[in-house]
Amino acid sequence: MSITTESAPSTVAADLSSFVYASPSSFHAAANVRERLVSAGFSELDEADAWQLRAGGKYVVVRDGAAIAWVMPEGGAGDSTGNAGGAGKVSGASAPVFRVFGTHTDSPAFKLKPNPGFTTEGALQIGVEIYGGPLLNSWLDRELSLAGRLVTHGGQTVLARTKPIARIPQLAIHLDREVNQKLALDKQRHLQPVIGLEDLTGLAGSDGMQSTDVLEVLAASAGVKAADVAGFDVVTIAAQEPATFGLHDEFLASPRLDNLSSVHAGMSALALIDPSEISEIPLLAAFDHEEVGSNTRSGACGPFLADITERIVAAAAGDGDSGGSAAAGREMYLRSMASSICFSADTGHGVHPNFPERHDPVNRPRLGAGPLLKINAQHRYATDAIGTARFAAACDAADVAHQEFVSNNSMPCGSTIGPLTATRLGMTTVDIGIGLWSMHSAREMCAITDVHDMFHIAHAYMGGA
Repeated sequence: MSITTESAPSTVAADLSSFVYASPSSFHAAANVRERLVSAGFSELDEADAWQLRAGGKYVVVRDGAAIAWVMPEGGAGDSTGNAGGAGKVSGASAPVFRVFGTHTDSPAFKLKPNPGFTTEGALQIGVEIYGGPLLNSWLDRELSLAGRLVTHGGQTVLARTKPIARIPQLAIHLDREVNQKLALDKQRHLQPVIGLEDLTGLAGSDGMQSTDVLEVLAASAGVKAADVAGFDVVTIAAQEPATFGLHDEFLASPRLDNLSSVHAGMSALALIDPSEISEIPLLAAFDHEEVGSNTRSGACGPFLADITERIVAAAAGDGDSGGSAAAGREMYLRSMASSICFSADTGHGVHPNFPERHDPVNRPRLGAGPLLKINAQHRYATDAIGTARFAAACDAADVAHQEFVSNNSMPCGSTIGPLTATRLGMTTVDIGIGLWSMHSAREMCAITDVHDMFHIAHAYMGGA
């Protein structure tokens, strides 16, 4: 890892930018979490294998576009009373306590449809389907790449990423004189990207590619043959790299800040945790598919987090290969969930200077003034008074200011993995995140000091504050 708790905000923002650029899809993001943590001394586990967890061990598991990683205390994982297992293995009667830092790896985009290629008026186009809730107009007139995973007939999964090959051109104002008063985009007719011209089929590009089949281009980028591809999960991405800007470079403009900014904070913080200095288990849970409801095997509504935490607790209880009692293991798991906590880290809304009336008149969080505590009376966010106190303690330990976010009563409130995790596992959950402008745009923006502060909060919280 290239950042520490001594790193300046500009350094943390630069590292986040590198992570975002290297993570064009959820599958790339999960792979990069694994690679960075393995480089930091973590061991990768396969869910299909029997696990032998050890005290002081650091582990990471990837399931599709999601990743979970954790650190085992050297002295064993204790409960809230301070009890702990032995140093040689994860054992004993105390229930492990988890400090979960929950995030998601996916972002709004356009997903490639089956049989994607077609031609209209001499233009080569690709069929796409809207993924999540993108700010549609922000995707117009931008160079786009395609990225995701391909699966071969032999079962091999490879990651693909093309150069910029696509664009959704906007209709000229001369042909729509009222466009500046009202932009109406039909999701089927107006948002299919152009990738080339039919009349230039025989010309080779600068990369030597002559194909007009987008699947062939994707396969070539992944080092496989198109004929070998049995399935794909591919999305559009804005090709422009993240960049800082502003009078003092105080802003970061980047795609996928929602929610790779939180993934980066949790991953970077977890990599710095010393097993000898903790008594509870810090755990990063980076789920996929939050933007489309989380109802998948790798989403927050799925079994991924429950599966992993149950296996960790089973090791502590001596269940499984050690021949312990299944009933005792289940009892310990329920005790563990009752004692654990989750910080659901997703981005939130900073007060927009051009639309101040869209925000609550009293609670007005500003970019650069600290991360947000997200609150909603309808429990669209999971935050309650207990979670509020835990978040405040982590902020105090990190010496970081924070702000409250609550929606204007006239505006609907979005949701996060927070309520899903609280419902699924029963642990206390609090919703937090850095403030953004242009959320769900192809290119969002934030303050670099907020990125820095969220990393410090994650480190303090996962380290035991």
